[in-house]
Amino acid sequence: MSDTLRKSLLVKLGQLQCHFTWGPQMDIVDLDDVKQKLQDSIIIGGKHQGVPHNHLAYINYLQGNCEEALRDLEEAERRLREIHGAGFERRSIVTHGNRAWLHYHMGQLSEAQSYLDKLEVMCGPLTQGPHVTAMVPEVWGEKGWSLLSSRSQCYEEAKECFAKTLEEDPDNTEWNMGYATALYRLESISAIPENPEVSQSVRQLRRVLELDPGESVARVMLALRLQEFQQKAEANELVEEALRTSPDSPFVLRYAAKFYRIQHDVDKAIGLLKKGLEFTPRSSFLHHQMGMCCREKLMALRRNQGSRDPGVEAVLIDDCKHHFGTAFQLEPLFILAQLDFAGICLMNGESDRAVEIYNNLQRLEDVTPDNKQAIELQLGLYQLYHTKSEANAIHHFMEGLKIRRGTKQWKLCYTKLEQIARRQINRNPDNSRAWGILGFLHREARENSEAVECYEKALRFDRGNKEYLSALRELPPLYLGWRYQD
Repeated sequence: MSDTLRKSLLVKLGQLQCHFTWGPQMDIVDLDDVKQKLQDSIIIGGKHQGVPHNHLAYINYLQGNCEEALRDLEEAERRLREIHGAGFERRSIVTHGNRAWLHYHMGQLSEAQSYLDKLEVMCGPLTQGPHVTAMVPEVWGEKGWSLLSSRSQCYEEAKECFAKTLEEDPDNTEWNMGYATALYRLESISAIPENPEVSQSVRQLRRVLELDPGESVARVMLALRLQEFQQKAEANELVEEALRTSPDSPFVLRYAAKFYRIQHDVDKAIGLLKKGLEFTPRSSFLHHQMGMCCREKLMALRRNQGSRDPGVEAVLIDDCKHHFGTAFQLEPLFILAQLDFAGICLMNGESDRAVEIYNNLQRLEDVTPDNKQAIELQLGLYQLYHTKSEANAIHHFMEGLKIRRGTKQWKLCYTKLEQIARRQINRNPDNSRAWGILGFLHREARENSEAVECYEKALRFDRGNKEYLSALRELPPLYLGWRYQD
């Protein structure tokens, strides 16, 4: 093939909508982790999750396993025919695009052109743009599922993809489930609304159950969200029904286990997790949940001083370390598992090991905001309770507050800072630093009049402090009476 034809082929490949053109948007860092999760999702199955073989093929290509990637695409095609029958053609647009790109990278240019020709025929009637692609709901949906399999920074775009599918096909259960999943995850890593009426994920999960009352995964996800809002009766009914109708669904098992752990029914949670691990023994999520259950039992044992058994405690500590350690061995960027492992080390008197983990985490680059906030929170707690340094704890809690407003970690940083500041003021009412911290907290909570009052008290005991004056100037003039405006 001449250079001109090769360039023409590359231009058409660049117009495709498939994993080879979406890849940079997914910002994949740990290919092995993404691969393991995709393989687990294939084992688990599930009514609505897309066909992960397409995404798996792209991962295998990135790892240099082109022959394995071809087999993944053949399996994707087989599964699409099996599941969708008459709707196979539109569902196969992404698969054909991946095939075209893969053959191109393998130097099989005539095969690549063959798949482009197929896409011309399939997409021509469906689009007014380039005839090798068509942004039909099936393509948006496949992209949405793929983005959900990537990093948390992709969840917002995944939500937008599913929203586009629903514009054209509002009653499609799969797209509604994808949209609900994206909303659920976004709420979980940001500020969960104060009541279920405001929660978009609650509303969307109820929509899924209207369309498909047998969708057990949506049922148990809804239960978890309602548990956040203390709607215990309905939440319990939802979980029990999900386990009754889908007792062997690994997705249901993992979410139900999390539900019962939060409800402090740890033994029931452990039983469900063990069953889930039979299906997917390399699931970092399940190992992390198991570690949290063991920690719950350990904390309960330590609270009950009269029945403490050093032998049982030692076993539980080992179990915690095993499951938390396995979780981040399987998924090296599983920050929460590493923080939980460090916490168990502190409980067991292994401070040096915990500090080593904290130091390693602080050196990491490109950490997601929610993980960075979790790191700052734990560093603050470590400084407060283990090194007894309020000054260092204040630094980390304040850094945590600056990252993302309204999350669980944000609220804990806020609470700890407020406790420290008020304790210092009780010891010394003239403590300008403590009043400055309270001013900062009120400003972060957008309580501007209270912020002004605290900063003015701080300046009363530390006249001319540039930090407090600067903070006052940044507040809206309405609350300042123009006293600190330039």
